[in-house]
Amino acid sequence: MNELFRIDDTLTNKISYYHLLLLMASLPFDMFYSHLILISFSIHSLIHLNKNSIRSIFTLKTLVLQSVFFLTLICITYTVDTKPAFTELGRRVIIFIVPILFCINPLDLKKYRPNLMLFFSLVCTAVILYLYVNALITIRYYKLPVSMLFSSFFANHNFSEPINMHATFFSMQVALSLVFLLSLLIKEKALRNKLVYLCCCLLLTGGIIQLSSKSVCVALLIVINIIVPFTLLKGIKRRRFVLAAALLSLLAFTGILLSNTFRERYITELATDLSPAKPNDVLDSRLARWKVIVKLIESSPLQGHGTGSELPLLHEKFFNSKLYNSFLNNLNAHNQYLSFLIKSGIIGLIIYIAVLAFGLKLSFQNRDLLFITFLLIITTVSFSENLLDVDKGIFYYAFFYAFFIFSTQVPKLNSKSLKSL
Repeated sequence: MNELFRIDDTLTNKISYYHLLLLMASLPFDMFYSHLILISFSIHSLIHLNKNSIRSIFTLKTLVLQSVFFLTLICITYTVDTKPAFTELGRRVIIFIVPILFCINPLDLKKYRPNLMLFFSLVCTAVILYLYVNALITIRYYKLPVSMLFSSFFANHNFSEPINMHATFFSMQVALSLVFLLSLLIKEKALRNKLVYLCCCLLLTGGIIQLSSKSVCVALLIVINIIVPFTLLKGIKRRRFVLAAALLSLLAFTGILLSNTFRERYITELATDLSPAKPNDVLDSRLARWKVIVKLIESSPLQGHGTGSELPLLHEKFFNSKLYNSFLNNLNAHNQYLSFLIKSGIIGLIIYIAVLAFGLKLSFQNRDLLFITFLLIITTVSFSENLLDVDKGIFYYAFFYAFFIFSTQVPKLNSKSLKSL
């Protein structure tokens, strides 16, 4: 544990390292702390700016990381509503800033990535433990049976409410932490450390189920059953792990089916979301909303309607289509791919998919388990959430995408300056 806080490096790099430790530790909490630490890290990086590091900003990998921001900026020029457009641009400025900070800061991210990820994973584990303790204290206070812990009162957003975090966005962090600790558990030789990692993995797994984010669970099942054995194991160990993972996945699925709360969340709600609209429905299914959204997209398929146009246009369309629940709650598309189609059309969607494909190609080339996990989480969550319209989703995307890009081996072609291409 001492190695997490005591590193052998220059004073400048030590300060950078502690900034990143605090920044990653703040991610499960209110975004005020993350923004404050990011500002401090930015000032520190600029104070120690080296002229030679400025060249590294003008690279293909930096452009890829910042492309969503530039797309947002370009689409402001023809938006139907400038006020929400500039609000959205302000939120996404982090996507522009973080890659630049990693370019100009001299800290070796490849060297300290394991330390930073371990600290982040332990923080996420501690937060899950706190949420369980908080739930049990509430249950005891109201003299309820312990079985209420697995009821809807303590599932999904109700479980993450004490830290004021959206269940899906916190699940994204927990899933990344779980995969990292699982990789340590597989590699670890010392029994004591194995037990610690195992306890953390079990706690995080329980947290994932309790948070009940379907999209994150899909990504996690793919990672644990396919990606982990592909990247970490060989021969008989790989076959044993695949068998054990499949059995545990089946056991978890059986447990979900046997629980009324989790069956409702994972199975019934999914079926409802994908069902067509019915007369007198109080809640609008996502499929019903998506049909309205597709009609909106068809009116400007190539370039979309501009940055910030999604909510104003959908607000009107939902009312005209008698989707009153969606209208009253001013809901967005709840699908990042459709959101890009609304705002930036087919061109914007192609750019977003290309950004994800760039990262996936690089991560598979390097057999980088965590990078692959991160991108699969982003890819699956993009089907159910507008993650790039919310501060916590934007910060997760901007920070970890840049973090993994700068802490992995990039092919030589991608590290050349744009002028030489």
